[in-house]
Amino acid sequence: MEKYESIKISALAEEDRPREKLLLKGRASLSDAELVAILIGSGTKFLSAVDLAKHILSSVNNDLGELAKLSVKDLQRFKGIGEAKAISIVSAMELGRRRKVFEPQKRIKVTSSSDIYNYMKSDLMDETTESFYIVLLNRANFVIRKQLISKGGSNSTLADPKMIFKHALDHMASSMILVHNHPSGNLSPSDADRKLTNKLVEVGKNLEVLVLDHVIFTDVGYFSFADEALI
Repeated sequence: MEKYESIKISALAEEDRPREKLLLKGRASLSDAELVAILIGSGTKFLSAVDLAKHILSSVNNDLGELAKLSVKDLQRFKGIGEAKAISIVSAMELGRRRKVFEPQKRIKVTSSSDIYNYMKSDLMDETTESFYIVLLNRANFVIRKQLISKGGSNSTLADPKMIFKHALDHMASSMILVHNHPSGNLSPSDADRKLTNKLVEVGKNLEVLVLDHVIFTDVGYFSFADEALI
């Protein structure tokens, strides 16, 4: 059997170094740019895959959370990133997001607003459009299910009270928690948020399906109507 000398990383073509570095030193040794470069696979005539990855990361201030928000079309605006490469990046970021929020399947009991915030991360983290959910609870405050009510534009969505309470009654819920996200990151409830909350609270009292809280979700925190004594 022929013997081969080990190849030094510095002797490799730049676009091949991240893969070899991962094999020789392990995945933890790679920078964010090198990991993205592996996803890209190849660069352009004037930029290596690593340099192209650095350019993409620089555009989002080296914030992986912001990179995760870029769509396939956003990524295709970078010279050297076609549809296939963009899809690879988006898919990898989505896998990372799912791993971060994954929990083994179990019955979830809601005891605080932070429980709801963590429970909704898999649905609302990194979202760029506003969505409205309800989380239905039984008498012991265990989650029965979460239900998407509507998905709107970048700063508004609709929540139909009739649809909301139909879901609650169909699933024999004793109470519910309202949840919607603010893609802007603004934690403050709008006047429309307050009016809708008050309306749903009153309807819930009449139907004996209590609205316990309304949580406004952002990637960096949340606002709870119950914590602020607004319910």
